[in-house]
Amino acid sequence: MPKNKTHSGTKKRFRVTGSGKVMREQAGHVHKFHEKTPQKARRLSKDVLVSPADTKKVKKLLGK
Repeated sequence: MPKNKTHSGTKKRFRVTGSGKVMREQAGHVHKFHEKTPQKARRLSKDVLVSPADTKKVKKLLGK
């Protein structure tokens, strides 16, 4: 059997914590900060958990 390849787009966007949770970046924290308040920019800078419905699919793409 050949090895499964890791999906290169997924490995750039998600990370798995030590306890197995899948984290992602918040949407909207890339540009146009002159339109956002500093409080909103700080809130968007934090990583969040991937929804439970998507976790299984993301882990499969990451080869976990």
